Amino acid sequence: MGRITALRVDRSKKRIGVFVDSSLSFTIERKLSDRVGLWVGQCLSLGQIEELRQSDHSHTCFNAALHYLSYRPRSEAEIRQRLYRHGFGDDEVNKVVRDLKEQKLIDDAAFARYWRDNRLSFNPRSGRLIKDELRGKGVALEIADEVTRGLDDEASAYEAGLSKARILAALGYSEFYRRLSGHLRRRGFSCAVINHVVVRLWQEQQTISV
Repeated sequence: MGRITALRVDRSKKRIGVFVDSSLSFTIERKLSDRVGLWVGQCLSLGQIEELRQSDHSHTCFNAALHYLSYRPRSEAEIRQRLYRHGFGDDEVNKVVRDLKEQKLIDDAAFARYWRDNRLSFNPRSGRLIKDELRGKGVALEIADEVTRGLDDEASAYEAGLSKARILAALGYSEFYRRLSGHLRRRGFSCAVINHVVVRLWQEQQTISV
């Protein structure tokens, strides 16, 4: 059993140094300290100190996950990989993932729809390539299949090639075809889709230039 002799805020003003019997015993997030109600003069057992340390570590793990999610939605696998890379253990990561799922902050089906829609809107590519990307992010095959089923690759290829076709419009057909088909191939479209879309875009560009 020890007595808290001081609570000192660090330079970041986000963490509290807890001094027990005049020696620094552990640090804890300021919000967590406020929540549990630590005070100078409070007596803590070794078990309570260890529990506070573990609570702080779990709190830090949860905040690290929230920070990672603040940039864009993430798959469960992405969150797990990030937290493991930061040195958190299985118990902490599993608990944080469970809490995030309960709060609907991790949902692989919703993430897959977000990823698909984002790709189609801002960087069109084939359904096959989108599915491969989702699988690479740890999304289950059945979810990746579901969200990419029925995608119109020809419409996506047209959107992906339209601005490029305008840039290449002054070229002869052979070079136009070579460069535009390469552009679309890198986005995962099939030869049949590429051939049809390149011819369509060429015809449109020629009509515009007349």
